[in-house]
Amino acid sequence: MSKTASRSQDFFRAEGVAGLTRRAFTTASGYEPADMARPLIGICNTFSELNHCNSHLRALSEAVKRGVLQAGGFPLEFPTISLGEIYLSPTSMLCRNLAAMDTEEMIRGNPLSGVVLLTNCDKTTPAALMGAASADLPAIMVSGGPMLNGHYQGEILGACTDCRRYTAEYEAGAINAETYKAVEANLVRSAGHCMVMGTASTMNSLMEALGVALPGNGAIPASDSRRTQLAQAAGRQIVQLVERDIRPSQILTAEAFDNAITLLHAVGGSTNAIVHLPAIAGRVGVDLPLARFDEISRRTPLIANMRPSGDYQMEDLFYAGGIPAVLKELLPLLHGDALTVTGRSLAENVADAEVSNRDIIRPLDDPLAPEGGLSILRGNLAPDGAVIKHAAASPALCQHRGPALVFKDADDVKARIHDPALDVTPDHVLVLQNAGPIGGPGMPEIGNLPIPRKLLKQGLRDMVRISDARMSGTSYGTIVLHVAPETAIGGPLALVRDGDEIELNVAERRLQLHVSDAELAERRAVWSAPPPAYTRGYGQLYLRSVNQAPLGCDFDFLRGKDPAGPVWQPKF
Repeated sequence: MSKTASRSQDFFRAEGVAGLTRRAFTTASGYEPADMARPLIGICNTFSELNHCNSHLRALSEAVKRGVLQAGGFPLEFPTISLGEIYLSPTSMLCRNLAAMDTEEMIRGNPLSGVVLLTNCDKTTPAALMGAASADLPAIMVSGGPMLNGHYQGEILGACTDCRRYTAEYEAGAINAETYKAVEANLVRSAGHCMVMGTASTMNSLMEALGVALPGNGAIPASDSRRTQLAQAAGRQIVQLVERDIRPSQILTAEAFDNAITLLHAVGGSTNAIVHLPAIAGRVGVDLPLARFDEISRRTPLIANMRPSGDYQMEDLFYAGGIPAVLKELLPLLHGDALTVTGRSLAENVADAEVSNRDIIRPLDDPLAPEGGLSILRGNLAPDGAVIKHAAASPALCQHRGPALVFKDADDVKARIHDPALDVTPDHVLVLQNAGPIGGPGMPEIGNLPIPRKLLKQGLRDMVRISDARMSGTSYGTIVLHVAPETAIGGPLALVRDGDEIELNVAERRLQLHVSDAELAERRAVWSAPPPAYTRGYGQLYLRSVNQAPLGCDFDFLRGKDPAGPVWQPKF
């Protein structure tokens, strides 16, 4: 018997009042002694009716339970925090670390032998894996899957890429209110997360490359019966992981992160992965600097034709072969011998995968682009780095120099961006300050500043935009994000003023503020930090402990793992 299997069984076999109480209360829930003799498998469920993307996870939980029982385990479900993008204010990212703490402590504190992590909306997936990695009991990820494609008058719609595109067209006067309302009614038509290659699709796909989810986790639609079958198979497999004592620390290696970064670039994935992957890596002691993302981007072709960078959505990708087919194409660039939760290598997992549509998944020797979809920028405006999704940018703007138009925070943007009197031209570089981890607070997804309405009406649809914020993975445009250090701690972005010349050169990976060092020193001398957004509670803990974007915005005291040992047994 493995150490992890005996962790729960020893709990129920305890002598004295502790053992009596545990068995009595479990029996009162309708279970029998034979159940308690099996390895206890926790099902960590991020279901919530306040989170559409995760609102169907109850059914998947039942499928996981069936699989656990089939394999001889004892399944018990428990809830953890559910982070949804649509309702949660001020940003779900503010609570990602709280959700990770919740997950870790529930795994650590309960008498579990292993855990299945049911997630979907984009912060729930990294949060759950961060917590499970630190607790380091056998774990397997199961996502709820993407929505089905939206449809309107023969056009395929995707949330929330088309939320933004149609809103821009409406504000420009290019479509009327009736059409705008019709798009709203046809955009989201099933359970699941956003169906473009946004952050949820990206992170749930990367789980396959990391080796912590079964093949198919990334792209099987939420409403497809094969998603339920995947959940049931995961229930069976977690029992095998417990019996073999295979833990996240054995799977989440430096090679596994290289595999995930390679997939990220090959599918034109979300910039948010460049925040979440370092946070996960930090839990298992893997150094994942921004430079590694750029190194892998330069050697990895873009081969998946996925919106918002390309033409297709997750449902189409699934029919074309899914993430296993993409990984099979990428094998020459991957560590194929990396261990996964199947107990087999990554290469073995995808050996039988096939591509059925070459317009969606291209071969390595005929890619959509020779490099990956993301770039890391540096310069005096971002000495610790910044990120751009150049695959979703306007090629003509990837080398641009123009005057800055500065907004001091999100409220300033809201107040002025559509003012007809705003002095702005297509050459301007829109700069948003105070939107980083501390300044946001929580690094909200507001880096995709809207195009001023006066320019929209002139036909303009893209401008260079720069901030220390994030943006939704469903967004598009020439948008520089995650500028570090951030404004609120005195990063160079805090010193930018209207009219300053800013140069963006993606090919050379450069982001430069053309202001003299002497002038910047004078500005710094009079700069002062903004007041804290929180003075109590979790918000105050967040501001005190959060790391900057290059370290994944995890809390400084959460980095590293502390494997869960035997459940504490009292002496009396």
